[in-house]
Amino acid sequence: MLENIVYVHLKSAGYEVMVGKMGKKEVDFVCEKGGERLYIQVAYLITDDKVKEREFGNLLAIPDNFPKMVISMDEITGGSYQGIQHLHIEDFLISITETTE
Repeated sequence: MLENIVYVHLKSAGYEVMVGKMGKKEVDFVCEKGGERLYIQVAYLITDDKVKEREFGNLLAIPDNFPKMVISMDEITGGSYQGIQHLHIEDFLISITETTE
């Protein structure tokens, strides 16, 4: 359900949204708009190191410098992990809305 919320919000903000694959790794959303790209992983909660490695690791494997983020329902989010933003779903919805106005 969380992925659906993110997808619908991205589409309503004017992004072209695709699923990304690199070998056996998958990125939930590769978003493009106006020549810019954004990579997004969605996880309900980052409960342990295995989940953290899966969600952030897939993004770390992407060799370009476009923005990358993990969106979750974790109460403690914010900041970044090796350059990848970690946002609470509410913060994501606000930030994408603010950048499209």
